[in-house]
Amino acid sequence: MLFSSIILQASDITFYVDLAIVLLAIIIALAIVAASLKIIREYERVVQFQFGRLKGSKGPGIILIFPVINRLVKVDLRERYLEVPHQTAITKDNAPVDIDFLIYYKVVDASASIVQVQNFTGASVGLATTTLRAVVGDIPLDELLSKREQINTILRTRLDEVTERWGIKVTNVEIREIRPPKDVQDAMVKQMTAERSRRALVTESDGIRESSVLKAEGAKNAAILQAEGQRQSAILVAEGNKQSQILVADGYAQALGLIFGAAKNIDAKTMALQYLDMLKALGASPATKFIFPMEFTSLVTRLKGFVEESSEDKGRPEEDPSPH
Repeated sequence: MLFSSIILQASDITFYVDLAIVLLAIIIALAIVAASLKIIREYERVVQFQFGRLKGSKGPGIILIFPVINRLVKVDLRERYLEVPHQTAITKDNAPVDIDFLIYYKVVDASASIVQVQNFTGASVGLATTTLRAVVGDIPLDELLSKREQINTILRTRLDEVTERWGIKVTNVEIREIRPPKDVQDAMVKQMTAERSRRALVTESDGIRESSVLKAEGAKNAAILQAEGQRQSAILVAEGNKQSQILVADGYAQALGLIFGAAKNIDAKTMALQYLDMLKALGASPATKFIFPMEFTSLVTRLKGFVEESSEDKGRPEEDPSPH
């Protein structure tokens, strides 16, 4: 009985040991499977090394590796930025300025970004600062403040030339602040104030000049319109005088025509009577001097003839109109 119970206990122990070994094997197998399967996101890549040798980059999705012989290094492909703190640089005219800027970059070759450079961040910051000092040293202070875009372009181009072999693309460089010395800032403020005052004076002078020009133009136009009005008025007055004189002359011509027509039917006796009436009017005048026309002598002769004819008519016997 005792021997059989011992055999039974030994078999139980063997069973539990075997079960433990099976469970351990399952756990190890699951761990190996879990370590062999990797899920790579869309914006990630993994660089695979097999016994230290580069085997290339993989991803995205699920990849299978051998944990013991393979090693993976994850690389983020999203665009990132480096913040370069204030760096002191000397301009071409020996003015110290503090400049800080941002570097935007993204990985385009995951394998090169791991194999070709050890610390991309430190290398980029060091390269950017030395490049910045070289660029700023060729530009005067006055131009430095107005050439941000040009400096950004130069920095981006030079950084990209170096980082290209690292599998990294510098997409942009942005200068955030350029801080000149305090005395230079005060001088710039004074210069800006003087420039604004000058612009105000120039603007005021231009306004006064334009106002004077407009007033002169208005006065000239008014004088032109007034002269034109006077000319039109004079033309109308002259035209009216012309029409009036034409009508007067026409009336006078018609009167003369009527007088001439009536004068053709007047005989010498009537003219003599008119002269006598005129002499009568002259005699009634208080004047002491009289002017007679040269035709007065012929008038006297005619009057004499008229008197003689009248006397002869009176001396003649009247004929009896009745028939004998």
